[in-house]
Amino acid sequence: MEPRIQYSQTEDGVSIAFATLGRGNPPLVVTPFNPLFNLQLEQQVPWWRRWNERLAEKRMVVRYDARGSGLSDRNFTTFEPDDLSQDLAAVVDHLRLEKFSLLARVHLGPPAVAYAIAHPERVSRLVLWNSYAGGADYWAVPQNRAYQAMRQAGEWQIYTEAVSRLFLGTPELGALIRESTTPELYGAFLDATAGFDVNHLLPKVRCPTLVLHMSAVALTTLDISRALASHISGARLVVVEGGFEGAPDAMAEAIGEFLGEGEPAAAPLPSGTAVILFADIVDSTALTERMGDADFRDKARGLDGALRAIIRERSGTPVEGKLVGDGLLAVFTSARQAIDCALRCNAASQPLGLQLHLGIHAGDVIREGNNVYGGAVNIAARIAGASAPGEVLVSDTVRGLARTSAGVSFDDRGEHELKGVGEAQRLFAVRGGD
Repeated sequence: MEPRIQYSQTEDGVSIAFATLGRGNPPLVVTPFNPLFNLQLEQQVPWWRRWNERLAEKRMVVRYDARGSGLSDRNFTTFEPDDLSQDLAAVVDHLRLEKFSLLARVHLGPPAVAYAIAHPERVSRLVLWNSYAGGADYWAVPQNRAYQAMRQAGEWQIYTEAVSRLFLGTPELGALIRESTTPELYGAFLDATAGFDVNHLLPKVRCPTLVLHMSAVALTTLDISRALASHISGARLVVVEGGFEGAPDAMAEAIGEFLGEGEPAAAPLPSGTAVILFADIVDSTALTERMGDADFRDKARGLDGALRAIIRERSGTPVEGKLVGDGLLAVFTSARQAIDCALRCNAASQPLGLQLHLGIHAGDVIREGNNVYGGAVNIAARIAGASAPGEVLVSDTVRGLARTSAGVSFDDRGEHELKGVGEAQRLFAVRGGD
């Protein structure tokens, strides 16, 4: 799904583009990777999109484009740490975030450290991903000097394609990177980073800190990450091995565990009556054979993250452990919200070339922790199985609950004998909606 772009303004008058994904507190604010990338480009890279969606499974994630890049203003040439901290401040102030976790990547690490120290009452947890304390250490890495020489020689296209291969696993997105900034602005940014130095500030960091080192991103060495962690009191270092396809899931898991330590445990879902939505990918076995297991799994994971975000936006609770393709399950307190969610899920699957079976039922459930069981759950799954591709099918119970409030109409599909269900169920297809 394309991010919904919004704007905030810094104290020095720079418009900063940002977008949010998911729901939940405390939010996680993610700095730009660097000015070569942007909010829309990230959504076009499968592993990067999956990474964002994984981060947003349990909390609202806020991302933004730095000044001089992407959809933010480009009418200036200075990139001092205070300037970059203003970009962050503009976004969190616009959203009125009183307390949030902060994830800073590579060059945005030093400004994030400075912000966390200046605003200890707002930054609850800090994650530094392949970052550094001093720009001199970063530019001492031979590979970084080689890339810098390539850029300074005026080989902008070759440079961006090389960076695309390094960070995205393919040179084919070099053109999109070139749309994110200009050689002049990016050169000014990199020149500024040589002077970044927060070594003297590291002992002042008081919030819990995770230093995350992804070995596939070779621009910062493990020694630089170790040094960064060693000078922050109580900081932990996590090293994630592997390439871009597997590493994002491992990183999201490490970050999720770290952030979860500072959050109250989720209350178990109480037993009682619930509206149950069941979604499953149409012909997943045939798609796996036709597309190949890796390609299908990548698309299914992307869709799974998008559906979970939609479910939370509509005040539903996705059941952990279930994955779309094996049957994604969610519970709601409102039939109207469940129907609206199902229609939105259907729309989200289409850009990926996938279709869904969608079924909704309401009844008593047994809840253990964050899972649900019972006959009503089984009926919802069977109703989904009876639906045509792209159709939202509901039981008579759900139709009765929603017919005056959901803003949709229903087509009678007659009575159906559902496997494992003793009585025939009268089913209705949802039609229309805003």
